[in-house]
Amino acid sequence: MGRWVRFELQRALSPEQIAGRLKRMNPTDPSQHVSHETIYSGVYMLPRGELRTQMIEALRQAHAKRMPRARGVSRKTNIADIVPLAERPPEADDRRVPGHWEGDFVKGARNASAIGTAIERTSRFVLLTQMNGCTASHALAGFSRRFAGVIPELRQSLTYDRGSEMARHKELTAATGMPIYFCDPRSPWQRASNENLNGLLRQFLPKGMDLSTITPQKLAYIEAMLNDRPRKVLDFRTPREVYTELVQNNLASRVKQYPTGVALQG
Repeated sequence: MGRWVRFELQRALSPEQIAGRLKRMNPTDPSQHVSHETIYSGVYMLPRGELRTQMIEALRQAHAKRMPRARGVSRKTNIADIVPLAERPPEADDRRVPGHWEGDFVKGARNASAIGTAIERTSRFVLLTQMNGCTASHALAGFSRRFAGVIPELRQSLTYDRGSEMARHKELTAATGMPIYFCDPRSPWQRASNENLNGLLRQFLPKGMDLSTITPQKLAYIEAMLNDRPRKVLDFRTPREVYTELVQNNLASRVKQYPTGVALQG
C-alpha cells in the first residue's frame, strides 16, 4: 500500500473517498488511480502485526455505524414562537443557494457538557463550537460567537430540531441575522446533513465523554479533519475547498456592487 493511502486511512477517510480524491487530483494520469476495492484488498493482505491492525481499525472508523440518538427519549419541548421548516425559503431545499445551515448539540456525559455543531448545506462545511453547558443561554452565546466569523451572505438561515437549548432562538436571530426554522417533531431526516455530521463526530468524541475537557486546539483539529475530507457528494472536493470558493465568489460580488469600497464591512 502506498504511504499516502495509509496516511489518508489513518485520517479516517474511507477507501471510496481516497480513490475518488486520487482521480480528482490526477484526472489524466491513470497510473495514479486506485480503486476502493484495491485499497480494501491491500489492507487485508498486509501481514499480521501492528500496522495491519491499525489499518483495519481505520477502516472500521471510516464505516462506523451509529444508533439513532437518544432512542426512546422524547425531544418534545415548549419553545415559543417556533417557525416551522415548511416556511423555510424553497431555494434552500435543493442546496443550490448557499448560506443555509443545519445545527444541533452533541451532548456529553450526563448531558452536562456539549459541542455545538453546524453544517452549511451546499458545501457541507462544518463549524464546531465549545459550549460551557447545555442551556439556551449557552447555545445563544456559543452560536452567536461562532457565526460572527461567517460573512453575512452565507448567514441565510439555520435549521434546528426542537431541543430546549434553542429556546432563545429569537435572540440568536437578532445576533446573527439568521432566521431559524424548526423541524417537525421526531423528524431527524429533515436535518440529514447535521445528523450525518454528528455521527462522524462520534469517531472523535465517543458517547459518555465529558466534552468540557476538549481543548480549543483539539476541537479545531477535529473540525479541520472533517472539513478536509473529500466528499463523494462534492465530486471528491473537500468542504473547505467548496466553502472557500463560495466565500470568495460572494466577496467578489460585493466588490463589484460597491467598487469604491463603500459598505464593504461585515
